[in-house]
Amino acid sequence: MGLFDKLKQGLTRTAQQIAERFDELVKGSDAPEQRSRAIEPDTLEGLEEVLLMADVGVAASRSIVDAVARRQRHGESLRQLVRDEILRILKAADAGGTLEGESTPRVVLIVGVNGTGKTTTVGKLANQMRRDGLKPLICAADTFRAAAVDQLQVWADRAGVDIVRAREGSDPAAVVFDAMTAGKTRGRDVILVDTAGRLHTRQNLMQELEKIRRVASREVTGAPHETLLVLDATVGQNALTQAREFMAVAGVTGIVLTKLDGTAKGGMAVAIAHDLHLPIRYVGVGEGIDDLLPFNPEEYADALFQEKW
Repeated sequence: MGLFDKLKQGLTRTAQQIAERFDELVKGSDAPEQRSRAIEPDTLEGLEEVLLMADVGVAASRSIVDAVARRQRHGESLRQLVRDEILRILKAADAGGTLEGESTPRVVLIVGVNGTGKTTTVGKLANQMRRDGLKPLICAADTFRAAAVDQLQVWADRAGVDIVRAREGSDPAAVVFDAMTAGKTRGRDVILVDTAGRLHTRQNLMQELEKIRRVASREVTGAPHETLLVLDATVGQNALTQAREFMAVAGVTGIVLTKLDGTAKGGMAVAIAHDLHLPIRYVGVGEGIDDLLPFNPEEYADALFQEKW
């Protein structure tokens, strides 16, 4: 199965919800003779409801509806207008990856609250990077949660990559130091650092994260080069609150949006791009090791409307 097919499959629930509500909404309004006429206020109100139900978010939904109302006079179909505006929002927040550069290894911190899929994301990222010809190294810096290191070891074995680990309860910053040293000695391209799940209210864990960043920057020039925040799509708009808090304290540079296959809230990606102006780097569409996909704005917009494209 190709990457786009996996994305379409992962977004099926969201796409079906949009399609079902969209069918009634655009009935007759997409006929060529209707496209030059002003869109009825009821239609615009219904469109906003469709977007909100898909968890596009209040601000992004309003922006899309306003753009549709402005552009409708050009004779484009309502579906095309919505799809184009969603794509514009996603592209505006999109930015090139930061894993390329002069210094190696490149260091990537993986952060987020418990239960979002951080550890599995690290394993899937390592697998993808290895397949792409890179030589990743995993750092098991989540020494806080029971069995976290053992879980990550399983993923490292599945991905076929090395892991630097320590006993449960060890100092996470010390593990990071060991991983930086090992990464340089072994000639690794990327070091993926799995950190403990934390809330912004847990001051000790936030201070621990800052210590990890200091150690990484001392040992590798420019580190961390990327800080990826893992968000669970099934929690909807609550993920935006999490993201804002982590942006304030953790220097987040990109988002990994997981569990899209288990929700009809796939519009979350649009809300993140519009409200936070952060690039979405990857999306998770299943539990398999190959089910973490690089984010592509065009493919994502098409997959949201897959029933009609």
